[in-house]
Amino acid sequence: MHYSPLVRRILPFLSALILLSASAGYGQQRPSADQALTTAESEAAAEHKDIFLVFGASWCPPCHELQAFLEDTVIRPIVQKHFVIVTLNVFEQKGKHPELNTPGAEKLVKEYGGEDGGVPFIVFLDSQAQPLINSNRPVTGKSHGENVGYPALPEEIDWFMAMLQKTEPSLTPAETHTIEAWLRKRSQR
Repeated sequence: MHYSPLVRRILPFLSALILLSASAGYGQQRPSADQALTTAESEAAAEHKDIFLVFGASWCPPCHELQAFLEDTVIRPIVQKHFVIVTLNVFEQKGKHPELNTPGAEKLVKEYGGEDGGVPFIVFLDSQAQPLINSNRPVTGKSHGENVGYPALPEEIDWFMAMLQKTEPSLTPAETHTIEAWLRKRSQR
């Protein structure tokens, strides 16, 4: 392939810039799961909130749906009023990008009972990072229940709403209705 003289002069510079950018990303260590939880505990204690912990993965469509729910302009203010949100990446090797895993998150997801149920896996914690409830919905015949992940089916939404009520009884009826209506509207698509 023949390049113009200008391109030949710029190409080495661009190549070096790309390599520097890539190596800079490898040099930065992602915060560990323990660091993220320690930060969340401090914030939750100072603001008298609980922790909304999400284990997710970049390759997971329901994780993207949960993220869209949490980022929605109607939902986010309600959730942030009551919770400190923490998202940790796990099981990224399934998407062939283990480097995206949050260090220590796979150990934590196992401790909280989510190692077998897929992602997203949600755990509500108090301000000392003690688990209050997780997204494993009780199911007859299954000792650990069944992870609802992103609540899309009516019974999953019912469990998610029960999780919220158990964790945060200070949610107002209007806030509860807003969250439930948002989820149910999208489950009908």
